Amino acid sequence: MKGVASSARLVDVLLTALAPMFWGTTFVVATEFLPPGHPLLVASMRSLPIGLLLTIGLRKLPQGIWWLRIFVLGVLNIGIFQAFLFVSAYRLPGGVAATVGAVQPLLVIWFAWLMLSEKPSKLAILAAIAGFIGVGLLVLGPSAQLDAIGVLAAIGGALTMGLGTVLVKKWKSPVSLVVFTAWQLVVGGLVLLPIALITEGPFTEISRTNLYGFVYLGLVGTALAYALWFRGIEQLSATAVSYLALLSPLVATLIGYVFLQQTFSPIQLAGIVMILASVVMGQQTSSTN
Repeated sequence: MKGVASSARLVDVLLTALAPMFWGTTFVVATEFLPPGHPLLVASMRSLPIGLLLTIGLRKLPQGIWWLRIFVLGVLNIGIFQAFLFVSAYRLPGGVAATVGAVQPLLVIWFAWLMLSEKPSKLAILAAIAGFIGVGLLVLGPSAQLDAIGVLAAIGGALTMGLGTVLVKKWKSPVSLVVFTAWQLVVGGLVLLPIALITEGPFTEISRTNLYGFVYLGLVGTALAYALWFRGIEQLSATAVSYLALLSPLVATLIGYVFLQQTFSPIQLAGIVMILASVVMGQQTSSTN
């Protein structure tokens, strides 16, 4: 029975890992396939259409206290997080944005300790620090440029997503995974839409390439990725899931190198090893739910 449980947990980890891997494609899609100069509107359009379609099709709405909870979760996990994500993606090189965002496991450890009474082990903290350093070694270079707004956005994204992850674990979804995901996508998209239209205005034109980018981000990078992420939070501890987020900058960097046909330096290879070691240690030091 122990072997069966271990195999089931491995499947849960692998499925959850797909979410940050999909998110790792956001940087290249945002810069190469989506309209420039509209980070908030892009974030809204990534979430709102697919969320509305799912909610209308499923015909189920929150009840009682869950109206407030879904609003909070939708704002944290989708609205604010996606806004910060795209602002940092537009204003920072992908490597800098990814490195700042890699602080998320440390934030989740802290939130889980405060809200779920999950006291972290020293090894868990060490794994989170190793992951942060590993991402820095992988993606930061001498030409990396820092933009104050972009850095603050990346930190804000890690903070809101970390808090949202722990709250999902604390409150536990009362409905199916698809419904739970759809509700949050709608809330996040609706919160962002008026702000985006006021501050950025509508798109002046949408090309076929832009449509391909939106379809991919809506179906794969948002709906599927978030469903897998929330499923992982249900099956694993919040801290275990947070370590998997380190795979996002790893995938983002790998995609860049594939497109640019570049090679990794010894320092970057060391960063990859540290990231993977952090992910593995994070799973060993975090208990299931």
